[in-house]
Amino acid sequence: MKKSKIALIAMLALAWSCGPKPAEESLEEVVTEEVPVPDNSLTEEEKADGWMLLFDGQSADGWRAFNGDTLPSNWIIEDGALKGLGATGGSDIGGDIVFGPMEFEQFEMEFTWKISPGGNSGVFYHVVEGPKYKAPYYTGPEYQVIDQIGFADPLEAWQSLAADYAMYEPDFEGVVKPAGEWNTSKIVFSESGASYWLNGKQTVSFVPYSEDWTAKRNSGKWNDFPDYKIAKKGLVALQDHGDPVWFKNIKIKKL
Repeated sequence: MKKSKIALIAMLALAWSCGPKPAEESLEEVVTEEVPVPDNSLTEEEKADGWMLLFDGQSADGWRAFNGDTLPSNWIIEDGALKGLGATGGSDIGGDIVFGPMEFEQFEMEFTWKISPGGNSGVFYHVVEGPKYKAPYYTGPEYQVIDQIGFADPLEAWQSLAADYAMYEPDFEGVVKPAGEWNTSKIVFSESGASYWLNGKQTVSFVPYSEDWTAKRNSGKWNDFPDYKIAKKGLVALQDHGDPVWFKNIKIKKL
């Protein structure tokens, strides 16, 4: 009797060890590894979605001086970035560049940038050229690029990082980086609504050509610039405000 019980127990144990395991034991852990996207390149998904690069990290094809024909000497390519040398010596006129091959109206644009300590620069859109315009800011709205932490003079809110310069004040709380560190920025512009972004956070939003937008456009700093923000399409521009600044991963798609 004892031998029969022992044999039965042994058979049950063998059946258990050879039988199917519970679901939680048979599942293998699936690890998904993120593949980094190289600088100045587009994924296949981005290409299919209509994105285009404005800078490939190797040449400055398409970029030239504002109101000019060639790339000025104050812009070079350094380690895969388009670098403004700050050769204008602090002036906000004379050193800016535009992407000349095409104009943009409604769009989404992303770019990566860093600024030198105490530095000031900007990214413009809807820029119009002509003899009566000395710089892109005569006509084009500006996404403000500046060393928010280390700028020598106190900054008004409308002058601050990721503002729609002198129009809409930014909320950059928690996403400001020190000079010399890379930032990721985005501009979304459509007539139904526009927004600026910094390191994943929306800093401003507004409705172009609305009553509020028009009131801001017709007051303050822009009284002396009658053609500011009048054009609904134009060129993209980068500012040399006299301080070293770097840009890469500049990409855009039309909306």
